[in-house]
Amino acid sequence: MFGLGTIINTLSVIVGGLLGIVMKSGLKEKYQNILMQALGLATLFIGISGAMKGMLTIINNEIETQGSMILIVSLVLGALIGEFLDIERRLEYLGEFIKKTVKFKDHSRFVEGFVTSSLVICVGAMAIVGSLQDGLHGDYSMLVAKSVLDFIIVMIFASTLGIGVIFSAFPLFIYQGGMTLFASLLAPLFTQGVITHLSFVGSVLICAVGVNLCFDKKIKVGNMLPAMLIPLFFH
Repeated sequence: MFGLGTIINTLSVIVGGLLGIVMKSGLKEKYQNILMQALGLATLFIGISGAMKGMLTIINNEIETQGSMILIVSLVLGALIGEFLDIERRLEYLGEFIKKTVKFKDHSRFVEGFVTSSLVICVGAMAIVGSLQDGLHGDYSMLVAKSVLDFIIVMIFASTLGIGVIFSAFPLFIYQGGMTLFASLLAPLFTQGVITHLSFVGSVLICAVGVNLCFDKKIKVGNMLPAMLIPLFFH
C-alpha cells in the first residue's frame, strides 16, 4: 500500500500520545517533572550521538572531524532566514489555532507540547530517507522502525506536556506523506552526501530541543529549521 509507512508512523504518534495522557492522569507533578528532565537528557544525547556520527570519521586509525564548516554555515544562514520568517512564532500560532479549534482551553502546555513534539519527530534523517524509500520502492521498514521510537518519545512527552503532543501527528503526516508522494522528484536531490549533512544538522537541532527541555532554556529551534535546507544548496 502506497504511503503505508507514514500511516503507521502517524498512528503510532496518536496511540503513543493517548497512552501518555492516560499516564499523566495518574502521575503526581513531581514525577512529571523528573520525567521531563529524563526525556530532555535522552533527547540531548540522541542529538549529540547523531551529530557525532555525521561529523566524526576514522582516517589512518585517528579520529578526525568533518563537515564543521557546512554545519556553521547551515546554522547561521538557517537561523537568519528562520528569524526573518519567524517560523517558531508561526508554529506557536498554529498550535494556538488547533487549541482554540478543538477547545482545549484548560491545557496550559498545549502549544509547548505541540511545537516540541513536532520538532523532535519531524527533524531527522530517518523521516527523509524512510519517506523516499517508501515512495520509490514501497519499502517502509525504516518508517516502521521510526514509528517504534516515536511511539515511546511521544508517550513520554504526552505524559508531561499533555494533549498538544498528539496533534504533532498532523505535521508529521503532511511532511512525510508529501515526501513519499513526490519521492520520484525529490530522490535525485537527496544524495548520500546530502543525507549525511542533513542528518547531523538535524541532530544538532534535536540536541537544542534537549537543552530546552533539560535546562528550561528557550533556544528558538523552530527558527533554525531552514538550516536543514542549506546542505541541499551546498551540494
